[in-house]
Amino acid sequence: MVDPQVMRDTLRFWASGIVVVTTHHDGEPAGMTASAFNSLSLDPPQIVICLHKSAFTAQMIEQSGKFAVSLLADDQRSISELFAGRTAVNDISSRFNGLETATAITGSPILSEAIAWLDCEVAKLHDGDSHWIIIGRVMAAGNSDAHNPLLYFNRGYHQLGGQIAE
Repeated sequence: MVDPQVMRDTLRFWASGIVVVTTHHDGEPAGMTASAFNSLSLDPPQIVICLHKSAFTAQMIEQSGKFAVSLLADDQRSISELFAGRTAVNDISSRFNGLETATAITGSPILSEAIAWLDCEVAKLHDGDSHWIIIGRVMAAGNSDAHNPLLYFNRGYHQLGGQIAE
């Protein structure tokens, strides 16, 4: 079996978009940055996300059975860093302080400035050893083509056409 560091060093060459996955349970919002996200099917409309089982947001999704995915624009690096835990906050729900959010069907927070979003119910939860593989049934979706996506490649943020300056 391949060494985890070799795996990490190899997969850094896979470019991906950046999303913030959010939920709420018992009146408390939670969210985290993720790059393991993809479309699964159009009929029925489903997506897949993979979240580490120890992540508070993943645990809340498991309890609530709902979540939203906000696709970040290339000028939202600071939001990615905030929800990745790279910006100090008092608690996980304070990550939402100062951010404009909306809700759709599930009530999960949707980042208003995102270029696109999907509001989902958990259709299936699969055990992926250290991660949950979550199949989401898309209940509502929206988009704005006003921006380009925020990309992650080779351990850095990029935008279409080149790397974003540090």
